[in-house]
Amino acid sequence: MKTGGKVFKYKDNVDTDVIIPARYLNTPDAKELALHCMEDIDAGFVKNVKPGDIIVAGWNFGCGSSREHAPLVIKTCGTGCVIAKSFARIFYRNAINIGLPILECPEAADEIGAGDDVSVDFDTGIITDSTTGKTYTAQPFPPFIQNIIEKGGLLASLKD
Repeated sequence: MKTGGKVFKYKDNVDTDVIIPARYLNTPDAKELALHCMEDIDAGFVKNVKPGDIIVAGWNFGCGSSREHAPLVIKTCGTGCVIAKSFARIFYRNAINIGLPILECPEAADEIGAGDDVSVDFDTGIITDSTTGKTYTAQPFPPFIQNIIEKGGLLASLKD
């Protein structure tokens, strides 16, 4: 499985209240929620994100409350992957559960810039920054977790 697109870059400690502000959590509609993804940190994100685009961030991405809405709205916006130095543990698990591909790669998170064109091969963990020509290697998920992500999440993967 692969994805690629333009990079949206954020710093350390992007919390779930920034990813999807709590004031919008009164709707169960993921598409409606996704209209507010990242708006408190990047008002233009939803207007500019395209299918396959990539979020690159620093340490502790997804910290804060344990709501699964955060990875869900990122995925629903069309984001193809989140690359970070590290993820908050509950966000990491929630991302897998809803089928949002994520990779930890501190070097890529440091060096990839906002607006760069990046592609990711999830089978190998190879991250390629076409803008700079550099490649990075993240630890790919084992096949059983890749299957969960490819099927669209944990519940969808159990339907086979």
